[in-house]
Amino acid sequence: MKGYVQVYTGNGKGKTTASLGLAVRAAGAGLGVFIIQFMKQGLYSEIKALEKFDNIFVEQYGAGQFVNGKPSDAERAKCRQGYERLCRIIEAGNHDLVIADEANMACFCGLLSEEELLHLIDIKPDHIELVITGRGAPASVMDRADLVTEMTAIKHYYQQGVVARMGIEK
Repeated sequence: MKGYVQVYTGNGKGKTTASLGLAVRAAGAGLGVFIIQFMKQGLYSEIKALEKFDNIFVEQYGAGQFVNGKPSDAERAKCRQGYERLCRIIEAGNHDLVIADEANMACFCGLLSEEELLHLIDIKPDHIELVITGRGAPASVMDRADLVTEMTAIKHYYQQGVVARMGIEK
């Protein structure tokens, strides 16, 4: 099966959620899935759910701090480690679906370069489906992708002060 490059971006809710839905669908079809989450650390509800699948593997590369402004050295180191791991996973070609969750945001925050995101596309074997999520996808990455979905925020209950709820946003 030919694999394509998908990008989920935009300021609306649902980018990670869409990629995780695709991961579950792929796993149900017997495909191998590898997910790297940049800038995230912790036992999010999706991590607990995905542990139930023997063909979905998740690794997190975040320092557990909200990146606002200049990322910490710890966040930079974790991101670098995650990027190097992601390159090895893609080059090995042992998974059918590879998700680089929040890679666009890591680029936007200066933790990854645009060239590094393009490199992921360059090294992707033909059979791997590569999904890159996060706000602020570079135009060059969207140009190289086969599918781009932009999530648009029209209305959000955060604007009324609703905090992230367990099982819905976290």
